[in-house]
Amino acid sequence: MNIAAFIMMAGYGVSMVLYFIYLIAQREIFYNAGRWALFSGFLCHTFILGLRVASTGNIPAFTLGQALFVSGWALAAVFLVLHRKLNLKFFGIWAAPLVLLTVLVALILPDTPRQEITALKGQAGSVWLMAHIITIFIGDAALALACGCGVFYLIQERAIKDKKRGFFYRRLPPLEMLDRAGYACLVLGFIMLTLGLITGIVYAGLVWGRFWAWDPKEVWSGITWLVYAALLHERLVVGWRGRRAAIMTIIGFAVLLFTFLGVNFLLEGHHGVFTGI
Repeated sequence: MNIAAFIMMAGYGVSMVLYFIYLIAQREIFYNAGRWALFSGFLCHTFILGLRVASTGNIPAFTLGQALFVSGWALAAVFLVLHRKLNLKFFGIWAAPLVLLTVLVALILPDTPRQEITALKGQAGSVWLMAHIITIFIGDAALALACGCGVFYLIQERAIKDKKRGFFYRRLPPLEMLDRAGYACLVLGFIMLTLGLITGIVYAGLVWGRFWAWDPKEVWSGITWLVYAALLHERLVVGWRGRRAAIMTIIGFAVLLFTFLGVNFLLEGHHGVFTGI
C-alpha cells in the first residue's frame, strides 16, 4: 500500500472511531475531528483516483475492485456535501464504516481488468461512459445514505413505541428529521440514477449498436429505477411518509445492491466484463 492509500485508509478509519466517540460523548470536538479525518481521507482518495484517471484517460471502473473504489469515493463525497446541510452529525456512524469497508474490499480485490475489456478500451474515454459512471455512482451513494436514514427511522420509531429512551435512542434525531433527510437523499439519488441510465443507454448504442439488449444488468437497473420511481410517486401523490417510506427505501437499496453485486455473480451478461473479479 502506497503512502496516499495508507493516509486515505487511516483517515477513514480514524473518522469512524471519532464519529462513534462523538455518539457516546456528544462533544462537538469529536464530531469536528471526525469530519476533518474523513475529509483528509477523501482528499487522498481523490488524489489516487485523479492519478488513475490521468494515467488511463478514463474513470477506472472496469473490475469489481475498481468499481468499489469509485463507489467509496462517491459515498464519501455525497456524505461530506449532505451531512451538514441535513444536520445529520450522528450519521457518520453509518457513512464512515461504509466508506471504510467499501474501500478496504476494493483494495483487496484484483485491479487488472479482464481480457475482454481490452477490445472496448478505445471507447472507454467516451464522455457518455464517464457521465454514466459519475452519475450512477453518485446516485448509488445518495441512495445508500437514504437507506441509512430509513434504518435509523425504524429504530427510532420502535424505541418511541416501546417507550425506550436508552443511551443510543436519545442520540438519534427526531423522526421528522430522519424522514426529511431520507427524502432529500432519495430525490438526489433518483435524479442521478435516471441520468445514469440515460447516459448508459446512449453509450450502449454507440458501442454495441443497440440501446437496449435485455442484458441482466440492464433489466435489473430498470427494475431498480421502477422501485424508486414507485416510492417517489407514492410520496408525492399518495402522501407516503415515515414507516412505509423507510421500509420501501431499504427494499429499494436491497434491489440496488443486487443489481450492483448479485447480477455480476449470479447472472451472465456483457456488464460482467466491466465489473467481474
